[in-house]
Amino acid sequence: MSAYQQWKKLGKPTDHLMECWLLSQSNIPTTADDHVWAEWELSDLASNDPEKAWECILYAVPDTRFSDHLGLLAAGVIENLLSYHGPDFIDRVEHQAKVDPKFAWTLGGVWRFQMSDEIWHRVQAVWDRSGWDGIPAKA
Repeated sequence: MSAYQQWKKLGKPTDHLMECWLLSQSNIPTTADDHVWAEWELSDLASNDPEKAWECILYAVPDTRFSDHLGLLAAGVIENLLSYHGPDFIDRVEHQAKVDPKFAWTLGGVWRFQMSDEIWHRVQAVWDRSGWDGIPAKA
C-alpha cells in the first residue's frame, strides 16, 4: 500500500500528511517521488480546506524536523492560505506571529502572491525578515 493510500485509509490525518510532505523534500529521488503527492495535497488544502491547511502549518512550524523546509511552507501553503483566505486567517496569523518567534520568522519567507493590500501590510507588520534574502540575521 502506498503512503497516499495509507493516508486516505487512516482518514487523512495531519501528522501523516506532514510526515509524507517532509519525505517529499528528500534528497533521495525515489523517496521524494513516492511522496510528491503530499506536496499536491498540501497545496490543495490551502485552497479548498483552509482549516486543515492551518492545522498543517501549526504542526510543522514548531517541529525542528521541518526547520530546513520552512521557506517552502512559507512560499507555499502559508502564502496560498493568505492569498485565498486572508480575511479569515489574518487575525490568527498575527496572533501566532506575536506569540511564536519561529512562526514570525517563517512568515518572513512569504511572498505577496494574490494577497490584498490590507492582508499584505498586516503580514509585513508581524513578520521577521532577518536571514531572508540577504537581510542580516538578528544577533
